[in-house]
Amino acid sequence: MNFKVVQEKQIMEKAKLFRLPRKLKKRLKKTIWLYPPDKNGGSLMAWPTHSQKDYDAIKQGIVRDIMANSTKEKRKQEKKILNKEIIISDEKLKSYVDNLFDKEFQYSSYLTLIEAKNTPLAKVAYYNFINAYHLVENGKESYKTICFMSVDHAKDLLKKKKKKKK
Repeated sequence: MNFKVVQEKQIMEKAKLFRLPRKLKKRLKKTIWLYPPDKNGGSLMAWPTHSQKDYDAIKQGIVRDIMANSTKEKRKQEKKILNKEIIISDEKLKSYVDNLFDKEFQYSSYLTLIEAKNTPLAKVAYYNFINAYHLVENGKESYKTICFMSVDHAKDLLKKKKKKKK
């Protein structure tokens, strides 16, 4: 093939690319777009700034914006539930940790939560763990992840505390 013919084909293909006005593209990039969840609860992410199919799905109302106000309110309510102050005995905390964690992580997680309980900066992670565990007991299995994440969050907050002391 002639070099000029190849160049002309490439120029034609670029002209066919999906393009949006600059301001619309900027607005669409500020949020995260998800398709409705499948039967397992997983959602695919949509890229309306890159794909014509995803942009059309937004126009049809198929894709949802997870940064919308209703979602923000839901997150605030969940945060309010998880941050509720509650203190339990150390023995009860030990049993919670034993029920959730594998044997190799039980001791370190328990010590982290005990230290977080006694540290003003990390108390929030302690409250999150306990409240999430209560929700798991009530049948909301998806909150197990929050239990694990709260221990990691407590570790991070305790590291910040130690850095401030130095």
